[in-house]
Amino acid sequence: MASPRTITIVALSFALGLFFVFMGTIKLTPRLSKDAYSEMKRAYKSYAKALPGLKKIGISSVLLRKIIGSLEVGCGVVLTLVPGRPKDVANFLLLLVMLAVLFFHQLVGDPLKRYAHALVFGILLTCRLLIARQTDDRPEREDTREELQINDQERNKVKQS
Repeated sequence: MASPRTITIVALSFALGLFFVFMGTIKLTPRLSKDAYSEMKRAYKSYAKALPGLKKIGISSVLLRKIIGSLEVGCGVVLTLVPGRPKDVANFLLLLVMLAVLFFHQLVGDPLKRYAHALVFGILLTCRLLIARQTDDRPEREDTREELQINDQERNKVKQS
């Protein structure tokens, strides 16, 4: 039977992956929702205006939106379908994207309700990464304790002789 840790990681990976595929797709194409796509275009224009350094290095609002949307779709697919360590890399990249999005929202002065989703999903990504990076050291710790007790007993025998 799968451990609760494994079930949690799989459930979080699948749910987060689907969410980011959906949100990234909204940033890339109006096929899912024309209103949401238009809102994303407007929002990224305000982010680009607030960061004039982006324009200096050749990153327009359209390119910024497409980069973030592509990262979200790609990492979402990895979180949903790919097993192993690539999930942790995708999780970390998405966490960085969420931090950047939170920075953008703060930069333009958006109210909390506009970026609450980024905050919540950033916390979920952090939790998933922390749970995934935990090791199952409990049996090894017991073995180590037993070895330490045996070593201490041997030292006591040597001292007594």
